[in-house]
Amino acid sequence: MEESRAAARASARARILDAAVQLIAREGIHDVRIARIAMQAGVSASLLHYHFASRDTLLAEALEHSYELAGDIRTSRADEPVAAEERLRWMIDQCLPTEDSLRDDWMLWVELWLHAARQPDLRPIAARLYARMHAWFSAAIEEGEASGELRVADRDRTVDHLLALLDGYGIRALTEDPQMPVERARAEVWAAIAPGLGLAAE
Repeated sequence: MEESRAAARASARARILDAAVQLIAREGIHDVRIARIAMQAGVSASLLHYHFASRDTLLAEALEHSYELAGDIRTSRADEPVAAEERLRWMIDQCLPTEDSLRDDWMLWVELWLHAARQPDLRPIAARLYARMHAWFSAAIEEGEASGELRVADRDRTVDHLLALLDGYGIRALTEDPQMPVERARAEVWAAIAPGLGLAAE
């Protein structure tokens, strides 16, 4: 009986987070109504408040949930490239707003940036998510070095540079800057990072 209750609570929490990801991305954390999230998740507002004490808590956990879902998709894909260059190009695509689901992820990131800049208690969450992104790219580059496909002088610095490029070019693509469509953002990120990997810039 207790196990079934725990499973029901976990299911409700997951549904709330799924609904929160969609609605916060579309409307922003301050404009979205908690009652709408509860309705879309198929739970009561009181149950939502039981799981999430504040909007900021909901935002933070929705972003982590979104990242974990994306990570599950990435690691379960049978078509993830094996060659180092192709794999890194594919990973860069996963970190730019190249499709609707990735645009939603980006909208959540922007919400977190704004809130973490003003609220110190959210900053560790942002730092933790960046650390996970850093580890993901670092592992791919390390494998490329081990196979002899990549030559990198300073892996940590290279990944920091890459993440900064993705943030900068990604936000311009997200806001549909006519001078920076996502195709150009992708090309500019690669051109900037490739020489430091021992690869061609084009």
